[in-house]
Amino acid sequence: MTEDELKNLLKRDYLRKLIRYRMTDDYYNEKYKMNYEEFEKANIIKRENYTFDVETDAQEWELAIDGINTIEKKLKELPGENR
Repeated sequence: MTEDELKNLLKRDYLRKLIRYRMTDDYYNEKYKMNYEEFEKANIIKRENYTFDVETDAQEWELAIDGINTIEKKLKELPGENR
């Protein structure tokens, strides 16, 4: 496998993950009618009495936000990428 083929494979994998993370973020933005930062500031978890569903949503959403930031950084670090 050439270096370019490996780079393209890695880039496609990053983009696949980025799409999945963005879909998760979009889902929770729609479900809670706010973005993650607003969700945290509004202390929705406490307001919903720490229910399992809301805590699980918060964890998945936080993971998606972190994933978006990480993948975007990794894409910029790929050789020859100026995203």
